[in-house]
Amino acid sequence: MVSSRARFRILVSLVAISGFSQGMLLPLIAVILEQNGVSSSVNGLHATGLYIGVLIASPFMEKPLQKLGFKPMILIGGSLVFISLFFFTLWEALWFWFILRLMIGIGDHILHFGTQTWITSTSQADKRGRDIAFYGMSFGLGFTLGPLMTRLIEISIALPFIISSVLSMLVWSLMFFVRNEFPESDENNVDTSSSGSIGRFIQSAKIAWVAFLPPFGYGFLEASLHGNFPVYGMRIGHEVNVLSLIIPCFAAGSLLSQLPLGMLSDKVGRRKVLLYVLGGGILTFFTASLFEDSVIWLFITFTIAGIFVGSLFSLGISYMTDLLPKNLLPAGNIFCGIAFSLGSIFGPLLGGVFIDYFPTLSFFHVITSALVIIFVAIFFKSEEKIAVRKQ
Repeated sequence: MVSSRARFRILVSLVAISGFSQGMLLPLIAVILEQNGVSSSVNGLHATGLYIGVLIASPFMEKPLQKLGFKPMILIGGSLVFISLFFFTLWEALWFWFILRLMIGIGDHILHFGTQTWITSTSQADKRGRDIAFYGMSFGLGFTLGPLMTRLIEISIALPFIISSVLSMLVWSLMFFVRNEFPESDENNVDTSSSGSIGRFIQSAKIAWVAFLPPFGYGFLEASLHGNFPVYGMRIGHEVNVLSLIIPCFAAGSLLSQLPLGMLSDKVGRRKVLLYVLGGGILTFFTASLFEDSVIWLFITFTIAGIFVGSLFSLGISYMTDLLPKNLLPAGNIFCGIAFSLGSIFGPLLGGVFIDYFPTLSFFHVITSALVIIFVAIFFKSEEKIAVRKQ
C-alpha cells in the first residue's frame, strides 16, 4: 500500500480528472444543444442535471462513509462517473443525456465527498490552506483542460466522451493501491448534541454557514461561465473555437493564485482573503461587461477573474474546516457540496433566463450581482463574532 503523501497525490489526481470531465461536459453539451436549436433557457435547465444529482446524493452519504470508509466511497463514485461518460456515446437524446448528467452528478459528489473529507480530516491546521489549495488546483487544472475537448466535436460527437471516460477509469484504478481509512466518529468527541445526522447538519449550519457562501459562489460562477457563456458568446458574434479557448482562462487564472492564496489565508485568515478576492472579482466581471465584444479583453478578464475568485471553493472549504470540530467535518463537507450545487443550479437557470429575456444587457451583470451579495454577507459577518474551532 502507498504512503500518506502518495495517497494525497492519488486523491488530487482523482479530483483533477473529475474537474476535467465537468469542465468538458458543461460547454460541450451547451454547444451541441445550441447547434441543435435548443433554447438557452432549456439549455441552462439541462445543465442543472449534474447538480441536481449532487443534491439527491447529499443526504445519503454520511452513514455509508462511517460504515464503509473513504476508499469504497471513492471507488463507487468514480465508477459511476466513467460509466456514465461512456453512455453518452450510445444515444443522443435530451432526456437521456439529462439522466446521465444526473448520474455523473451523484458519482462526482460521492467522489468529492470522500476525497475532500479525507484530506480535511488529515491535514495539519498550519498547512490546511496549502493542502486544500492543492486540491483546488487539481480541480482547476482539470477544468482548464476540459473545455478544450469541445473542439473535437468537429471530428466526432462521441470522441470527447470516450477520451474522458477512459482517462477517468485509468486514474480511478489507482485507488486500489490505497489503504482504506475511516472518519473520526462522534464517540471520540465530548459533544453529544450532534450524535444524529440531522443534529450534525443543524450544528454545522449554525457554526459555519458563512463558510458555505464561497462554494455557492464558485458553483454559480463555474456553471454560468461553462454552461451559459458559450451560448451568450455565440449570440454576440464570437466563434465556438474562440470560446473554447476563452473559457479555460478562468480556471488557468485560478491555477496561478490558488496556492499563494491558500498559504496567505493560513497566515492572515480566510475571511480577509475572501473579501479581497471577491472585491477583485466584482471589479473584473464588471469590466468584462464593458468590453465583451473584444476577444482580447475577454481573454484578459477571464484570466484575472480566475486569479481572484477561482479559489472561492478551496478557501470556503478551508474556512469551514477552521470553524468545525473534526466529528462535524463530514457534515460540513456535505454542506459545501450542497452549497456548490445550489449555486451551480441557480447559475445556469438565471443566466439562461437573463440571456433570453434581457438580450440588450450583458450576461456578466448576473455574475457581478451574485458576487456582490456574497461579499456583503461575509463583510457584515464580523470575524469577532465567529468562534473558530481549534483542531
